Amino acid sequence: MSWKNYITSFQSYLKIERGLSKNTVDNYTFDLERLCGFLDENNITVTPEKINEETIQQFIYGVSKELNARSQARIISGLKSFFSYMIFEDYRSDNPMELIEAPKIGRKLPDTLSVDDIDNLIAAIDLSTPEGERNKALLETLYGCGLRVSEIITLKISDLFFDEGFIKITGKGNKQRFVPIAKATQKYIESYKNTIRTHLIIAKGFEDTLFLNRRGKQLTRAMIFTIIKTLAVKINLAKNISPHTLRHSFATHLLENGADLRSIQMMLGHESITTTEIYVHLDRKYLTQVMATFHPRKK
Repeated sequence: MSWKNYITSFQSYLKIERGLSKNTVDNYTFDLERLCGFLDENNITVTPEKINEETIQQFIYGVSKELNARSQARIISGLKSFFSYMIFEDYRSDNPMELIEAPKIGRKLPDTLSVDDIDNLIAAIDLSTPEGERNKALLETLYGCGLRVSEIITLKISDLFFDEGFIKITGKGNKQRFVPIAKATQKYIESYKNTIRTHLIIAKGFEDTLFLNRRGKQLTRAMIFTIIKTLAVKINLAKNISPHTLRHSFATHLLENGADLRSIQMMLGHESITTTEIYVHLDRKYLTQVMATFHPRKK
């Protein structure tokens, strides 16, 4: 088979067998296509079954000149997954990535906003427009429930269980979880749904999608980024923020107010507690207060 056929087969494996998100599959595919481009540019004719460590090292050395350590590590991780899949399917018996190590990138602490920053961000929304009402409900839900941008744009009306105080979220790998939602956030959603959304001409296939654009279709990830960055400029917020900043802030503020990591992990939908533990490193002052309050030798 050609590289293209193997990549297509690998995509199916990632979606069906491993249940990975479209974004992750797209990233893996892009990295493999980048490798194919390198082979073409250098007139290297070799199949996935025969490519060796030396050729892959040349490719990685080439991309390392234009990518940071984090991007390099992602490419190496994707290639390792591809060749592990090749072994799994008996297409080859060895993994040419076995001795290739990813660069050490350390653990990047997420950016966060203060409660005042978030209040100011939301207060800057122009509520005189239909989009403003939608944006307020959207940002309140992003921050109030700690959602990923992919989760907010695919949120369904049928996922709202307000009587029980939860919303159902479909996260990475189509894994579902129930997240508590505050009464105040529910009111913002109900107001948008009953006064703005109800007047839209909804495109076919988006009847159950909660947050819609003016054409009655699902919002894009890029649109959410634009909304937040525009508001940041409006209030002169000297931080480079994104939708994920609100998610990080949600987790950090919960931790600072005494929530336990296990509960935060469940709300965020982290598969491993070690992913959630990054928030422990955010506020040293908070950790000092915890020690002073709860340790038996505090006096």
